[in-house]
Amino acid sequence: MSTHIKDSAHFAKTVLMPGDPLRAKWIAETFLTDYELVSDVRGIFAYTGHTKEGKEISVMASGMGVPSIGIYSYELFTFYGVENIIRIGTAGSYQNECHVGDVIIATSASSNSNFANYYTNKGLHVSPCSDFNLMLKAYENAKKLNIPVHVGPIFSSDIFYDPQKDFYKLPQELGILAVEMESYGLFLNAMRLHKKALCLLTVSDSFVNDEKDLTQEERSHNLTRMVNLALTLA
Repeated sequence: MSTHIKDSAHFAKTVLMPGDPLRAKWIAETFLTDYELVSDVRGIFAYTGHTKEGKEISVMASGMGVPSIGIYSYELFTFYGVENIIRIGTAGSYQNECHVGDVIIATSASSNSNFANYYTNKGLHVSPCSDFNLMLKAYENAKKLNIPVHVGPIFSSDIFYDPQKDFYKLPQELGILAVEMESYGLFLNAMRLHKKALCLLTVSDSFVNDEKDLTQEERSHNLTRMVNLALTLA
């Protein structure tokens, strides 16, 4: 079946997907009941358990970047019967109103990645998007949980250390809310495989506001509001 996930692994229909394997471990230990480690191939931890309401759900790390999440999301969708993947990650804000600690619901992802070029031709430029029903449910549930959210487009970058110090200004002017590194690949796989995907992000740092970044420990563990929101989508 897969060279990257244990063949015998059982996954729920909905998978939460942080980038960091240790964040996946923390989510399972903190939020799930009767969970089990179903795969640890290449150090990418995957767990399946239940929410406190008794709904089955899985959590699995994606690794960093479009190629990595492209592999894992494709295999989950294709070989393991997964229907919904919800990326839960961190992002750098491009807009003044998106402050460190805020939660973003991504509508779509732009990118400088060539990932889509392998699936399109004749000048078609794909604009991969979140699934509308998952996005609407997340927005409505955020209101019920009194979690303020920003809803809008994001940017998935292939470059973390950009040599152009003002590179953020163009996406900022276009109204893009924040930058991360994975959602473009996830959204595109979901679209072409006729599955569902969503991206929820916690702002970890800002390119435009003078705010203290989330620490390394906070990036791994202090993302409770985003995770609680994601769990309502099981």
